[in-house]
Amino acid sequence: MLSAIITSKGQTTIPKPIREFLNLHSGDRIDFILESDGRVVLRPSTLDVQCIKGLLNKKGIKKLTIEEMNDVISKNVQRGNR
Repeated sequence: MLSAIITSKGQTTIPKPIREFLNLHSGDRIDFILESDGRVVLRPSTLDVQCIKGLLNKKGIKKLTIEEMNDVISKNVQRGNR
């Protein structure tokens, strides 16, 4: 089990094996998720752009222009959908 010490300012150092496992680097952001069973999950909130490559470019999905996207957004905001 890995552990760390919390300073008087509430700061800690994430152990190197954890940083390497999560591929965390200086300046990266992390999320703390409180689970209902009392556990706390630490996960990177920084995504590599490669993770989302091709996400919207799939067969059968109609490509929209910027104007069409803005129109849809505008209509939904006017209806109160956010």
